[in-house]
Amino acid sequence: MPTFLIQGAGRGLGLALCQAVLETESSIRVIATARDPDRSDGLAELQKRWGSPHLEHVALDITSQRSVEHARRIVGDMCDQLDVVITCAGLLHDEQRGIWPEKKLGDIKADNLAQSFAVNAIGPALMIRYFHDLLPKSERGVIASLSARVGSISDNGLGGWYAYRASKAAQNQITQTASIELRRRSKGHHICVGLHPGTVDTGLSEPFQNHVPPTQLQAPATAAKHLLSVIDNLTPDDTGRVFDWAGKPIEP
Repeated sequence: MPTFLIQGAGRGLGLALCQAVLETESSIRVIATARDPDRSDGLAELQKRWGSPHLEHVALDITSQRSVEHARRIVGDMCDQLDVVITCAGLLHDEQRGIWPEKKLGDIKADNLAQSFAVNAIGPALMIRYFHDLLPKSERGVIASLSARVGSISDNGLGGWYAYRASKAAQNQITQTASIELRRRSKGHHICVGLHPGTVDTGLSEPFQNHVPPTQLQAPATAAKHLLSVIDNLTPDDTGRVFDWAGKPIEP
């Protein structure tokens, strides 16, 4: 039974990915993680429909190394291997914490930068560190982290959004660096990539959708299917790169 681990599955695109994976075939298993999975109505609905062993959940706070390590131990007791690991963490804004994309240098705040890096860069790095050894030993295995086109340095022609741009660029560098080590360890079987889902109709993008053409705003279910298609078509030569939802590479 192929097994997916999906981090950030309590809502939004992570939850949509869980549903899309479960709908691909009957003999598939999803381990969904969220900070507090018992409080996710979406996961509860999926659990009613699919049940164990097709869907199980584990608590994981991606900003806490102790939490990620603890979740790794639990997942390791639940299964022998993971075929695909998808990290969906992303922080662009948090009004309660006063985090908002910066328009100018004067908007930069050290605490906001630190929180953005904790979620967007350090979190995915911890996921790779603790879960890579559950990938198949001598077969194809994939670790994918949701990234963003604005993390591309060469594509930055507008400026602003310092914390989000920089933390996503750092995430992409971590993906590339980890891919080199994983390729050596697995003799080319393991693929480590970043994925840009486009603009998805979730809480992350909601305040910024006014200037997005309707044809470019994807429903979570649609975006999830696109991303799974990209994952399905990845080859070992793709490791270390970042791809958009249509499978086109994004330059660093």
